[in-house]
Amino acid sequence: MSISAHEQLEGTRGRILEELAVAPRTARDLAKKLGIQESAARGHLDRMEERGLVVPSFRREGVGRPRKRYALTGDGQDLFPKKYDLILDTVVDELLAREGEGYVSALFAEAARRMARRVASELPKGGTASERTRHLVSALNRLGFRCTAQTMPDGHVRIVRTNCVFRHSALSHPYLLCEVFDKHLTEALLGQVGVDLQDSIGRGGVRCTHLIQLQ
Repeated sequence: MSISAHEQLEGTRGRILEELAVAPRTARDLAKKLGIQESAARGHLDRMEERGLVVPSFRREGVGRPRKRYALTGDGQDLFPKKYDLILDTVVDELLAREGEGYVSALFAEAARRMARRVASELPKGGTASERTRHLVSALNRLGFRCTAQTMPDGHVRIVRTNCVFRHSALSHPYLLCEVFDKHLTEALLGQVGVDLQDSIGRGGVRCTHLIQLQ
């Protein structure tokens, strides 16, 4: 079972992550700082290394064996809160004020197609429309969308996503993120033109729903 970033930052391991965010530490350093046994600190560090959150390195300090220090990996750093949406919203507002909605809409559509090309490069080539839809769902889940696909009685497919990785910006600019970016991303990944956005988190819904009219 996967563990959320919030859960990772709680408890002893969360305190270890916070210490390592300041500087690399040895297990002994961490044990002393946190008031726990060194063996317990090593156990936590071993589990965190297995998850790819920390990485050990050896550094010689004076006479004797090199000391084993642990540092955060990129995945470990990613557990801490990020506010990319603040700068994105600011840039979008500035572009809208300077260039207008038509220009920004075209920019978002092209950004969606560019993102789709990067995602598509990791997907199997060819296949039926139904197979491409399954590959799309897998790709969106890897991006964090919590996505499922439902085959409808008429043969079309409804893609339901219960998480929006652009949620904050989608609430601020629902047309650009939902009607333009999201729709173009789905169309570009599927190679289909029949994509109908029926509901979206950006519009105040609890999920994003796309009806895919397979051809």
